[in-house]
Amino acid sequence: MEVRQVDAKQGWQWIVNGFFLFRQVPLVWILLCTTLLLIAATLSLIPMAGQFIFTLLSPVFLAGLMIGSKALEQGEKLEMAHLFAGFRNTSAPLITIGGIYLVGQVLILGVAMLIGGEVMMGLLVDGKRVDENELKDVMNSGLSALLVALMLSIPLMMAAWFAPLLVIFKDMSAVDAMRLSFLACLKNIIAFQIYGITLIALMLIATIPYGLGLFVLVPTLFASIYASYKDIFETDEPA
Repeated sequence: MEVRQVDAKQGWQWIVNGFFLFRQVPLVWILLCTTLLLIAATLSLIPMAGQFIFTLLSPVFLAGLMIGSKALEQGEKLEMAHLFAGFRNTSAPLITIGGIYLVGQVLILGVAMLIGGEVMMGLLVDGKRVDENELKDVMNSGLSALLVALMLSIPLMMAAWFAPLLVIFKDMSAVDAMRLSFLACLKNIIAFQIYGITLIALMLIATIPYGLGLFVLVPTLFASIYASYKDIFETDEPA
């Protein structure tokens, strides 16, 4: 499958296109995202297992939102039912993506703990007392662990970014979809840097008025994922 390399400025354009999809039916988008948040909050009440379950199901919910984005783009209605549309037929490979992502997160956490996270946990959770010199060592270990975790998380996120869309729109297997997603992100790394920096700036702005801007930014973020997919994979159609 051809993976298009786009200009760096497209990182900003994905957000613009995502906002265009959002403003067509803002209330429905807000209800969809609020429902997803409530599902996540409900599952979080289950000790330990709740977070694991939501991570497994996240690609399924994302796939549903992407199906809704495509329907909206084609002049159809965006409905609440779209949130659960990923559970139809393609749920197994989508859950597999969630499983691979979950295993990756656990492995990354393990590496971070080996580097220095365990020392930080002892300090924060157990209230372990340290002197000034020991505190410097603890902070250095914690920072190293954080940086390593971040460096390892980025490739994992790249592999998962387009994977649900490739499963539902291109009928790919979970592993093939994650591999192609990683390659697509790598090929367009500059555009994704612009995209990420812009989102961080917008996130800071959105949280200023009591976080109310997140009601716009979060749906726009989901819609922008579909916009980035269209731009990079649907080369025979306008982005």
